[in-house]
Amino acid sequence: MDRKKELKMMYKEAKRPMGIFQIKNGQTGKILVGSSNNLEAMKNREMFMLKTGAHFNRELQQDYNQYGADAFTFEVLETLKLTDNPFQDTKKELEELEEKWLKTLQPYDENGYNKRKGT
Repeated sequence: MDRKKELKMMYKEAKRPMGIFQIKNGQTGKILVGSSNNLEAMKNREMFMLKTGAHFNRELQQDYNQYGADAFTFEVLETLKLTDNPFQDTKKELEELEEKWLKTLQPYDENGYNKRKGT
């Protein structure tokens, strides 16, 4: 039982990769850009939601249904560099990184699945 508690604690304390990702439609080139404080969990979540037809982005879900799973890839664009500073504001840093990638890739309208802020 002690080993189980130790493993749980190690899991909770483990630093997971945080950063910016994209889901890319290889058939159309359209992308969805997002950020996560746990990229591996986000990949699992996004792909599960698409497979079950429950993704919140209707346009992405429609294309996934049309083109199939093999047409889509999940890619990490950039990981957040973690420091030993206990006051590192990872939420703010992720928001800034995401904004940078949104400006760079412009995944809106015919280029992607993201919605412009305020629309």
